[in-house]
Formats: sequence, structure tokens, C-alpha cells
Amino acid sequence: MAYSTAENLIRHVTLRQLQIFEAVVRLNGYTRAAEALHLSQPTVSMQVKKLSETIGHPLLEKVGNHFHTTAVGDEVYASARNILGSMVSLGESAAALEGVVKGPLRIAVITTAKYFMPHLLGVFIEQHPEVRPILKVTNRSRVLERLKSNEDDLLIMGQVPVGLDVEAHPFVDNELVVVASTRHPLTKCTSISLQQLSKERFLVREAGSGTRLAVDRLFDEQDLTIQPYMELGSSEAIKQAVMAGLGISVLSRHNLRLELAGNHISILDVKGFPLFYRWYAVHLKGKKLPLVSRTFLDFLLQQGKDMLQHIPERQPVSGPVEL
Repeated sequence: MAYSTAENLIRHVTLRQLQIFEAVVRLNGYTRAAEALHLSQPTVSMQVKKLSETIGHPLLEKVGNHFHTTAVGDEVYASARNILGSMVSLGESAAALEGVVKGPLRIAVITTAKYFMPHLLGVFIEQHPEVRPILKVTNRSRVLERLKSNEDDLLIMGQVPVGLDVEAHPFVDNELVVVASTRHPLTKCTSISLQQLSKERFLVREAGSGTRLAVDRLFDEQDLTIQPYMELGSSEAIKQAVMAGLGISVLSRHNLRLELAGNHISILDVKGFPLFYRWYAVHLKGKKLPLVSRTFLDFLLQQGKDMLQHIPERQPVSGPVEL
């Protein structure tokens, strides 16, 4: 019995193949698609090849070192997005009819937010125990890549990205303060000027981080510059370096609860500080948020600030300082 092209596609194309192909195109490559879907790269390549053979046309072509969709590939990608989106909507409708918020919640946060986001997720999961959180912690540049490729439901960051069409929902203050070792001479001073501060050994995050952008902007406005003494890739590394007496830095107060409670670090009295910014929940404009992420966004906007004020303070584990 001969089947029409449409019948052949219905019989042989699988949702998994469409999901894999959509991920390959959206994430610009087999490797990243494999990582996102927790598959091996050969499996991803094989499934894309089978999909191409079933449709009867090449879906991707290699130009230089990059893959690009063919004309047919563009059509398949658009169809895959529609079909997968419809499946998500179907699942949401079923969950809504049951009156239960459940399913995966994909959140990406910049490293600075890792100190409070697990606490917020913990409270949210207590309220909605059938939600399965998937939390990705990375630096700002990688978060922006994930935002552009629409890998997550929501992204948490301290600075709204410029040049991207996004919706940004502020939900809590982000207070940046100048910190030093409790043994630092400046801990005994008040009304420290930015000019005086600029002469100190500064420990900074990597170029492009939200905190560093805020600090550089402040000093630029005063026609001052700071020469980084050390550049470190995480707030945790900076805290350890500050406590070891290697220099001063600027950090979010949210990241200092344990150190302040244990008197391991001091906040300096500096003119122009603290700097007040906001934490934002961000997604691409026009993105249709799943029920789970809509509910979590509402939770952040309505309860986030109060929840952060009641994070328990515990003494940090004692031990050698490691950088």
C-alpha cells in the first residue's frame, strides 16, 4: 500500500525528532543541543539525519564552520516550534483543569543571584510541590546567550540587557556595598571619598558583569578610574580574597549575610554608596510563559521581597581560605 507524503510524515516523524531538530537550530549546533537535551552528540546527529531522510530533503547545510537551515529546514523549524508549543499548551491546559501547578520550571540566574534564588525556589516548591525546578547558574554573558536562544522560562539578572527586546519585571532591591577585611584600615574611617577609594587595591569581577558595569559607571561619572588588582570569576572568590586581605571590592548585600553575621567582612562607609539597583525577572518580549513560570513570576513580584528579608542567617563553616 502506497502512502502519500503527508501520511508518510505522520507515520514516521516523531515528536522527539522535532524536539531535537528545534534545539539544534535554536542553539546553533549539535553540541549545545545535546547538552540541553541530555543526549550524546551522535544521537542528536542521527535523529536529525533520520528526520531529513523521512522528509526527503536536507534540512541543514554547512557553510564554513557553521550550520544553517535550508529553505525546507526553515519550514520544518517553524512547524516544529508550532507543534511543540501546542504540546506545551495542551499540558498546561490539562494541569489547569486539574487545578495544580506542576511540571518543569527553567530558571537561569547570574552567579550573584545564587545566594538567594534557592531560598525563593524552596518556598515556592513548598507551595507547589509538583513543580520541578531546573536552575542554571552562570555568568552574565552566558545568561544573555541563553536569553537570546530562549533556553529558559525566566532569567534573573541585575541589569536589563540593552539591545534585546525583552520584558523585565523588577521584584527586589539589589544593594551594592563596598567591602573590606575587618582588619583593613579603612574600616575605621567614615565618609570615604571615591578618589581615596580609587587608590586601593580593587578586586573585580570579569568584564561585562553587572556589578562591574555599575561600579565602572559610577567612577566614570566622577572622572576617576580604578586599576583592578585582581580579576576573579565569582562573587564567592572575591569574598574569600577580601577576607584574606588581598583588597577591597563591591558586592551585593544579599551575598554577604553569612559573612556579616559572623563578623568576617566589613562594609565601608563610602560617599556615593550603597548603590541601589533592582533584581529583574526577564524574558523575551512576546514569549508565552508556561503556567508554571507565570505562577513563579507572580510569586516573585508579590512575595519575593518579604521572603528575602527572612532568609535565615547561619555561621559559615570555618576552615582555610581558598581562592
